Amino acid sequence: MAKRGNVLVVDDEEVMRDVLESLISAEGYRVDLARTGEEGLARLSERAYDVVLLDVSMPGIGGLRTLEEILKGDREAVVIMITAFATFETAISAWQLGAFNCIRKPFENEHILKTIAAGISRRRGDEERRVLRRTLRQSADRTQIVGSSEAMREVYDLIEQVAPARSTVLVTGESGTGKEVVARAIHFTSPRAESGQFVAVNCSNIPSELLESELFGHTKGAFTGAVAAKKGLFEVADGGSIFLDEISTIPPETQARLLRVIQEREFTPLGDTHPRRVDVRIIAATNTDLQRAVKSGEFREDLFYRLNVINIHLPPLRNRREDILPLAQHFIRKYNAENGRSIDTQLSPEILTVLEKYPWPGNVRELETAIERAVIVARSNEITLDCLRSEIYLSEKPGDKLDGSSSAVTDSVNSIDLARGISFYDEVSKYEIELIRRALELTSGHQSKAAKLLGMNNTTLNSKIKVYNIKF
Repeated sequence: MAKRGNVLVVDDEEVMRDVLESLISAEGYRVDLARTGEEGLARLSERAYDVVLLDVSMPGIGGLRTLEEILKGDREAVVIMITAFATFETAISAWQLGAFNCIRKPFENEHILKTIAAGISRRRGDEERRVLRRTLRQSADRTQIVGSSEAMREVYDLIEQVAPARSTVLVTGESGTGKEVVARAIHFTSPRAESGQFVAVNCSNIPSELLESELFGHTKGAFTGAVAAKKGLFEVADGGSIFLDEISTIPPETQARLLRVIQEREFTPLGDTHPRRVDVRIIAATNTDLQRAVKSGEFREDLFYRLNVINIHLPPLRNRREDILPLAQHFIRKYNAENGRSIDTQLSPEILTVLEKYPWPGNVRELETAIERAVIVARSNEITLDCLRSEIYLSEKPGDKLDGSSSAVTDSVNSIDLARGISFYDEVSKYEIELIRRALELTSGHQSKAAKLLGMNNTTLNSKIKVYNIKF
């Protein structure tokens, strides 16, 4: 496939076809030719074109009728009409039908090349907007990774290392850990961000019988319902990156075709016989054990090894609790902006304790939805317990092991007069504050040593010191 685009010339004059083919191909475009409207429509059923140059006056169904048929199959097709009889009425008719432009013969070479370039720009812009609408529904800022834990620092380092390469990447981790965010970060910090699009595909959301058509495209009539030729997402992503989420769900026949794309850098649309070459970086993701799927025969072993050249694993949120506070603050800022709120990003010790105790089975995605809800329902400028779902603040998940002394905890609990009624989270906060102060006293204020004594991460201890405003 020509990098600049595909152009179809439909004209009954052989000399005009030859002139246009030489002129346009010299600019790096791929050019196909047709002599009549009927032949042009047949070409369009076999291949998707960025621009169609269409003569108005031709034998057979003629130019305007051909234009109608083209736009019936693809409402966003870019068609440039060419005529030696460019009356005002002809131009108006073409524009009313949906033509991109109308050029009179004889034309200036520079003018027609500029019109083609503008048409391709419009076509690519339309395709990009369609892809962005499909892949950026949830947020306009999904490339920002938040977290300062050691596990996430390792992820940042890997992204920085692999971004300039063209090798395939397999991102693994539980659902909701942010695999697509990592994929976007890889693309947008690579040279491909300048040369092509980032196209995201959730393989589990597309019926298996339609997946190959979505990925590789099809010709008109390739199957029932294929009323026009369609570009596949691999062709849309040419020069850029394609993100295949839930890769484990693709059927065996699609696995075989995907393997060929990786090995040969080419694919063949459904119903076509001519392969298309593409330069696409593949980033795949899964929340399942692909090696187990290989052993069970559900996933091709050769495809697994082709995908798993570079593996980036995202740990669950429960294993990096020190990231909960910065993530929550990030989501508060985000949903403040989206909803016109001004919720304080400085969480109370009570709320921070609740968030850090909860196991977050849905990982970062669940935390985001919890904070979004809290921002929307908050009655003041502060997030309180009643802003959270009840299962979050009623969770019985135990917290960090503090100093290993169960008797100290028991004594502390026994000293509380439950008959008078208490605030559970106030008591927990008091106990945490006292333990942190004792640890800092024992280590002469050395935070790293105190964190080690308490069995928690340095970042977590530092956050708690700030939240509780502990002086030492």
